[in-house]
Amino acid sequence: MTITETEIQNIKQRFGIIGYSPLLNNAVRVAMQVAPTDMSVLITGESGSGKESFSKIIHHLSPRKHGQFIAINCGSIPEGTIDSELFGHEKGSFTGAHEARKGYFEVTNGGTIFLDEIGEMPLGTQARLLRVLENGEFIKVGSSKVQKTDVRVVAATNVNLMKNVEEGKFREDLYYRLSTVPIFVPPLRERGKDAELLFRKFATDFAEKYKVKPVMLTEDAKDVLAKYRFPGNIRQLKNLVEQISVLSTEDKDISAEVLQRYLPKENNLPALYRNPTMEKDGLSERDILYKVLFDMKKDVTDLKKIVLDMLNGQAQAGQLVKDNPHLFQDIPTENGDNKDQHVVLNIPAQQAIQNGEHVEDVHDISHEAEDDSLSIEKKEKELIMRALRKNNNRRKYAARDLGISERTLYRKIKQYELEE
Repeated sequence: MTITETEIQNIKQRFGIIGYSPLLNNAVRVAMQVAPTDMSVLITGESGSGKESFSKIIHHLSPRKHGQFIAINCGSIPEGTIDSELFGHEKGSFTGAHEARKGYFEVTNGGTIFLDEIGEMPLGTQARLLRVLENGEFIKVGSSKVQKTDVRVVAATNVNLMKNVEEGKFREDLYYRLSTVPIFVPPLRERGKDAELLFRKFATDFAEKYKVKPVMLTEDAKDVLAKYRFPGNIRQLKNLVEQISVLSTEDKDISAEVLQRYLPKENNLPALYRNPTMEKDGLSERDILYKVLFDMKKDVTDLKKIVLDMLNGQAQAGQLVKDNPHLFQDIPTENGDNKDQHVVLNIPAQQAIQNGEHVEDVHDISHEAEDDSLSIEKKEKELIMRALRKNNNRRKYAARDLGISERTLYRKIKQYELEE
């Protein structure tokens, strides 16, 4: 099936997709080619890049276009209720199930289900989904009756699913069943002048919404826009334009200097945006931040224990340096080398021992090291409690404030026994 450039432009216009990037056009072309079939599709791309638009293209150009289309965010449904949401449940099947309920796979029979953030789906639910994909069968929660459904599944993810497969977090058979046809949606920073086109489109929309004159970029501002990485992609750009449209009440010609005041500072931490290396290693922004924090905590704890050993006269510098090079690589010994010498640390307790003074609280260091191991968990629990109080125990909004999914918040609430 040959698809012309004109047909691609018509589809982009119909579904509100703006841009002329070859990568973007290729994604649209693949979506148009696979739409008439019943094949499963896996859409990959960064958060905010517009993956849901491609699921709508696939549905509305398919024979199922007159059927129902439902978009579900797997990361926003708590782990304990996702099976019920997708496959339904019988009355009395669990606490709170006061009546029978149809799941999405039953009510969408003959249509299309878009499963966003498929990587967040629990393993048990993955097994149920695989059965639907292979033979169209499912069983409601609390039932033994096998039911049939005819639903097309389009899935999307912003993580490296293959890495999750290797780590046992995602079923390999489900991965290959979903990715019959893969579609990659490029991030905004790889789409060239598309960012400028989108800026103009959003500026026009917000000018009409707020009854103001549309903002325009000067030439130097266009260069700044083109060089910015936009870790939040189209969603971030749209928010940026809305902010400028509302706050720039006088001068509507936005210079580079003005634009840079609205843009977040350039990232020095890799945790603030995804890059190919992070995706290859399967690390999210939060994973990297936690890793840095735990590494720092471990180094501090190790250092405290080493100082305690030195205060007790149980350790020699040479062995300490050999065993802990990451802590002592920049600390010189008395003779300029690391051979069988005592490391001289500039701490009051060490000086007190050298002067023959009595140190009463040597073991306080040990207790502090033990207490330190609980500090991160304590802070996390406090943050969750504050977010829940702020939002009157509405978990959806608390999770949004914390920057985590509802399912993750649900798990943390159970872990810290915060349920009322």
